[in-house]
Amino acid sequence: MSTLVLRLDEVGAGDARLVGGKGANLGELRRIDGVSVPDGLCVTTAAFERVVGAALGAEMARLGEPTAKDSLAAQAEALRAQIEALPLPDALITAISHELHRLGAEGAYAVRSSATVEDSASASFAGQSDTALNVVGVEAVLHALRAVWASLFTDRAVSARASCGLDLHEARMAVVIQRMLRPQASGVMFTADPVSGHRGRVCVEAVLGLGDAFVSGQAQADRFTVHGAQIIEGAVAPERSGEPTLTDAQVLGLAALGRRIEAHFGQPQDIEWCLVDDRLHVVQSRPITTLFPVPAQTDDGFHVYVSVGHQQMMTDPLRPLGLSVFQATALRPMVSAGGRLFIDLTQQLRSPVSRPMVLGALGRSDPLIQDALTSLIERGALGLDPPAEGPAAASPAPGGPPPSPPVADDPALVAALMEQDEADLVALEREIQGRSGAALIQFIREDIGRLKRSLLDPQRNAVLMAGFAASAWLNEKMFGWLGVSSAADTLSLSAPNNVTTEMGLALMEVADRIRPFPEVVRHLQTTTDEGFWRGLLTLYGGPQAHAALSGFVRRYGARCVGEIDLTRPRWAESPTAFVPLLLTNVLNAPPGEAERRAERGRQAAAAMAAELVARLGQLPEGAEKAQETEAMISRLRTFTGYREHPKFSIVRRYWAYKQALLRELDSLVDAGLLGQRDDAFFLTLDELAEVIQTQSVNAALLKRRRAEHDHHQRLTPPRVLTSDGERVAGAYRRGPLPEGVLVGLPVSVGVVEGRARVLLSMGDGAIEAGDILVTPFTDPSWTPLFVHLKALITEVGGLMTHGAVIARELGVPAVVGVVGATQHIRDGQRVRVDGTQGTVELLD
Repeated sequence: MSTLVLRLDEVGAGDARLVGGKGANLGELRRIDGVSVPDGLCVTTAAFERVVGAALGAEMARLGEPTAKDSLAAQAEALRAQIEALPLPDALITAISHELHRLGAEGAYAVRSSATVEDSASASFAGQSDTALNVVGVEAVLHALRAVWASLFTDRAVSARASCGLDLHEARMAVVIQRMLRPQASGVMFTADPVSGHRGRVCVEAVLGLGDAFVSGQAQADRFTVHGAQIIEGAVAPERSGEPTLTDAQVLGLAALGRRIEAHFGQPQDIEWCLVDDRLHVVQSRPITTLFPVPAQTDDGFHVYVSVGHQQMMTDPLRPLGLSVFQATALRPMVSAGGRLFIDLTQQLRSPVSRPMVLGALGRSDPLIQDALTSLIERGALGLDPPAEGPAAASPAPGGPPPSPPVADDPALVAALMEQDEADLVALEREIQGRSGAALIQFIREDIGRLKRSLLDPQRNAVLMAGFAASAWLNEKMFGWLGVSSAADTLSLSAPNNVTTEMGLALMEVADRIRPFPEVVRHLQTTTDEGFWRGLLTLYGGPQAHAALSGFVRRYGARCVGEIDLTRPRWAESPTAFVPLLLTNVLNAPPGEAERRAERGRQAAAAMAAELVARLGQLPEGAEKAQETEAMISRLRTFTGYREHPKFSIVRRYWAYKQALLRELDSLVDAGLLGQRDDAFFLTLDELAEVIQTQSVNAALLKRRRAEHDHHQRLTPPRVLTSDGERVAGAYRRGPLPEGVLVGLPVSVGVVEGRARVLLSMGDGAIEAGDILVTPFTDPSWTPLFVHLKALITEVGGLMTHGAVIARELGVPAVVGVVGATQHIRDGQRVRVDGTQGTVELLD
């Protein structure tokens, strides 16, 4: 048979480039025992190339070019019109006519798109191209064929490919032509719950007759959920008056059919089906591309995973190299899924001894995680272990920090730890020089071990815990004794030794150095990374600016957005990333504002301390309470700033690793093993070591990993995930809220009103003094913006995440964990932020 036309029986899963995703899947379905698929044929991509490519290849290649005189929509519209007018070669007409005669020329047909980018494991593009139903006769089929070809360039299809980062002109269209069935019922079936992600549930939607009215939204469907061999939920469309479209036996038969198809393809499926004379037929099956992946397990038991990214304020996916390095650094085992890391808390939650400690700790940091876990426990998903005996039951989990010894209220302890970190970094930078090949990877592995031992140091953890404990004590006692909420927020203002706050103030001082020199400011407004330093010294004020900027980069150049991922470009690599922050300071901060702000914080903290002590002195046993409080305030200010330092040390070590690795990657590129440096970012550290040792690279693996990372970027990670794939969502239990009020976790006190500035990433726009920042999450790289904010609202975060800590120390009211904040709040909208109660009110 001609390669222009192939029967469904002649194609399978490996033929997507020739017959598109839909055609390949339909051919594969016909190979599964017990699965009935209507007979048909595929007009292949070879036919598309012969007709459309030959005539319009140049126009397709120019699609989306910025130099084109017409808009993308106009280009696509012109292509569609030309395709629909193209003549078809006799060989193609003859082949299609022959196959239609074989199928029965008097019948009706469905003519459906099957693009090479459709129905893949990472993108389905469902509904983006056209389908023609009830097409009768050869001429009508040929007309529908051209229309489906043309639909490859509808506005929605072009936009969908662009949004997934695919080349606009590389997709090709095959077309499936199948005999039409006259079903008594039809619908769709998902072999995993598409909403919750639960892999153990099959969701069926059914309507009478053809499903096109349901797909187009013109009819409601009956809905059924099957778990195991039971229908656990069922809802009949109102117009059906309680008479379901399918019997229970038919629903269960569908679920069993879906499981058989899922097992064949090896992943959950989105299946279109129809019922004809009480026999089930499948007319399409594609992977469900919106499910969040499930971590790999070593057993078949039920597991509960909690997101690490929500604790780290970094919910973007990590590339494999960065993920593997962070995983190796972690103090407890972590599993990966969807480019993110999770901690398995199953055993701790099953134990009635450790469960309340885990839930309590998570509740203080992120109530949504606590509520999600509580809901799992309440519905019996975990079961109970018998109570553990003896004091060992409360000991830390294996791999966690050891118990902290008592610590004296001595600032010298913090200074000594910071000095040790600096000495360790200097030693690392010296010793890593000159190492290459396998010796470099081994050195990095050994240094990660040294880093972990440092992080587990009891003295270091005692200092960290002392700051946390002082904050909790002050908040509890001041509220109980005096009715003062969140006293520690004010008492910790401008606390010393907070390297992240110091970074923000340091950038304000850099702004002071460059503000007097307009040429330097103009250079920074237009420069690229490559030209950042070039020519700076030739400008008036350039030497002063160069000294200030290089000093900042020397100290803080290891930082960046998403800094826990070693593969992310550091400020030292991409200095233009912090230029918007610097220019915001130039425009919004008067000279000397850094020291004035720090002094205002110190004075506010001192005034609050004096007020509290004076009020406590008036209470019964007031002298003793005042003395205890003064000691705890001293402890808070001595130790709370150190909370940011361990992560700063980690990312600086990562930068030392990365600089050495980049030199090694350059040699691999020069040897032709890698096409470019960042190819290696899609390998784990162990895989990179193997490449260095074998001098061989699996190109297919790199390509697959890049595609997986692109797919992972389109997924939203859950706070809590189960081994069933269920994304468990928590809720704030605060009762009904007035309309226009969003709820979150209060982390920094104060009530303010102002203009919302909604930024999905730091480069999305400029912040003006007095704006209220609304963003998915912040990390330390955002800190320089905080000095200009009126308030902060994030979708992710907890009481002790970096954004919350810095907001408190700078006196910026903040509410975090506001689910969907960037969707519910419009850019420019006036909002009221209550950082004491944890609410955001939409004012207009």
